[in-house]
Amino acid sequence: MAEVVFDTNVPTVANGQAGQASEACEEACIDRLLESRARDVVLVDDGGLILAEYQRHLAHRGQPGAGDAFFKWLWDNQGNEAHCRRIHITPIEDDSRSFLEFPDDPRLRTFDPSDRKFVAVAVASGSEATVVNASDTDWWSAREALSEHRVNVDFLCPELMQSP
Repeated sequence: MAEVVFDTNVPTVANGQAGQASEACEEACIDRLLESRARDVVLVDDGGLILAEYQRHLAHRGQPGAGDAFFKWLWDNQGNEAHCRRIHITPIEDDSRSFLEFPDDPRLRTFDPSDRKFVAVAVASGSEATVVNASDTDWWSAREALSEHRVNVDFLCPELMQSP
């Protein structure tokens, strides 16, 4: 079983909520969410930051989209270690890194602060966790630096990572 962290854009793209995403990109997101439910351990932070962000963009009732269904499944299974593992991350208010576990690397200083929790969880997991991304180009720009800090990124929609 692999350990994965999903950027919020994956279930939102799976829900068809990203105008820039093609039908093939939406299908890739749906397939990856379904695969992860069957074979991976999904990582979230123990402070609830990731689930709170999902909750702002996805429906608890699990409908109408595949991303909503994934969120409901994750919510229902957050205490089941066969499917979900909660990782402790340490917020730091007066530091540009936002989390103690976020790499102190000058190449990552401009990395989106709202996405740093996903990186912090991947680093703090102690495994070679993969962050799954669909449509956020910040991940593409930072991929080499992140890789040097043992954070792998799976790009489900590589066509969206190219400059216009």
